[in-house]
Amino acid sequence: MSNRENNFPPLPKFIPLRPCFYQNFEDEIPSQHRPLVLRIYHLWIFYCISLIVNLVACLAWWIAGGSGVNFGLALLWLVMFSPCGYVCWFRPAYKAFRSDSSFNFMAFFFICGVQFVLSVVQAIGISGWGACGWLAAVTFFSYNVGAAIVMLFPAVMFTVSALATALALIKVHRLYRRAGCSFQKAQDEWHSGTWKKPPTHEEQYSNFSGPSLPQYPTVPSYPAAGQWP
Repeated sequence: MSNRENNFPPLPKFIPLRPCFYQNFEDEIPSQHRPLVLRIYHLWIFYCISLIVNLVACLAWWIAGGSGVNFGLALLWLVMFSPCGYVCWFRPAYKAFRSDSSFNFMAFFFICGVQFVLSVVQAIGISGWGACGWLAAVTFFSYNVGAAIVMLFPAVMFTVSALATALALIKVHRLYRRAGCSFQKAQDEWHSGTWKKPPTHEEQYSNFSGPSLPQYPTVPSYPAAGQWP
């Protein structure tokens, strides 16, 4: 388990950088939770694509007469929120289901809740915030119809992202309650330090330290013939 090499992100060999994380859904995530974790992973990918589309829409908005501040902020959001989304809310969900970690469940609920609020704000689309949402797209129809139509694409995608994030939070919370996780367990993981690298299901079974049978069976000794009472 300790000799596994990091494989994410899958960088080309000519780039002098190495992957930072190891993820393997087949080996590390229990089969009953694997579809949900894969959906959360695809949700992160969809949100990254939404940020790319938003950058293109902000460029069209700028060319059609809008403010260049929106394009600059859209570029900043893409560079910042793409890796932060993977590290801050997908990885906690991955590690939570990998090892039944209450601390990572709590981290996912808090940060993904912030992600939901962010998606809602981006779907609304306040001018000057770097997001082509519904408000920005609809109000720009009176200035340039072509650019406004392009701006509708990220508005729809941010809306879908917000709804999918809310559904993911609800489903994970239901499993969290059924699994018996609690805030007290999260505190125990924090104090013990196991939240940094929680053991996988395989490691939990291999590290079992309960009562076991002796290595060799104990042979009873009987008294010699004629010595019985």
